[in-house]
Amino acid sequence: MAKILVVDDMAAIRTSLREILTEENHEVEEAKDGEEALRKLEEDHFDIVFCDVKMPKIDGIELLERVKKAGITTPFIIISAHGTKETALECIKRGAYFFIQKPFESIETILIHLRNVLERNTLREENRVLKKKVGKGFELIGESASLKQVKDMIEKVGATDARVLITGPNGSGKELVARNIHAKSKRSESPIVEVNCAAIPSELIESELFGHEKGSFTSAIKQRIGKFEQAEGGTLFLDEIGDMSLSAQAKVLRALQENKITRVGGEKEITVNVRIIAATNKDLKKEIQEQRFREDLYHRLSVIVVKVPSLDERKEDIPLLVEKFLEDISESYGSKKKKIDSKAVTALQAHNWTGNIRELRNVVERLVIMSGDEIVSDDVKKYL
Repeated sequence: MAKILVVDDMAAIRTSLREILTEENHEVEEAKDGEEALRKLEEDHFDIVFCDVKMPKIDGIELLERVKKAGITTPFIIISAHGTKETALECIKRGAYFFIQKPFESIETILIHLRNVLERNTLREENRVLKKKVGKGFELIGESASLKQVKDMIEKVGATDARVLITGPNGSGKELVARNIHAKSKRSESPIVEVNCAAIPSELIESELFGHEKGSFTSAIKQRIGKFEQAEGGTLFLDEIGDMSLSAQAKVLRALQENKITRVGGEKEITVNVRIIAATNKDLKKEIQEQRFREDLYHRLSVIVVKVPSLDERKEDIPLLVEKFLEDISESYGSKKKKIDSKAVTALQAHNWTGNIRELRNVVERLVIMSGDEIVSDDVKKYL
């Protein structure tokens, strides 16, 4: 359930929207002009505002400006009977999410826009939580030369809008690199949306990325916005992009070239503003030679290439990583942090880590569970 403010100088419009929205179990308050709306927004929290443009005292565009200056982040959907293209663009420029023409085409139009905004609100909240984690549990641990090089690249690249291709073996921390780049960017207040291209069947990847219209295929019982639209203003992280089908690659290439997408089953072009970060454990140049990956897409994605080293390439970081995992595991279990002796750490450094940091984390957790008060080298030999 969302808390919604309806702002319109026409009582009939306010009543109509209230009935539509309360029918969907939302809490609705009304304001008859921009002045009353501003007061309500300053005094209380709302999840979304439906706002007219032409109103006495303070009109919709001025209200948008004042709300922005006051630091209020509540998203606006503008509704107006005076809907020229210029007015719509001006509202979007001032920070509105959508512009709906009065009289309304249908109740479904209002509810679709409402759903889209609420989904974005959810993503923003998830992103806020993840930003805290980047500072606490998503930091890149280590002081090796190879990891320092990655950290330096993150600092340089983060502040730009350049597309980034992150390469490295499974479990090496490619997602952490992507999230740290996003956290350093000007887009950090907007969501980072992840798509695991290897986990989605090829016949569904286009719907996942671009969304679909109601009735576009058998199970499409309602309209759905895709990951490109969900990431609007933020970052779209395409993980394991080397596993994406050639047909989906072609559509992603078009989206990158034109900054426009079309939902599956739709005809309308939708402008999108997202930063693309991609990751892969494959050699994309080899994939290109074997005609499994588009060369033109590779060049679009690889403005900056960040190579994440394997754990075997940075074994001097293992002591720091082990200490970090011991702290995290003790915190999650609500138990005292276990000690580990130097010989046990040396034994861990001697291991060939084919599963990289993910494997090391699992081994440390196993040692915490199975060992005594202190983890010793015999424990490592037994449980590794």
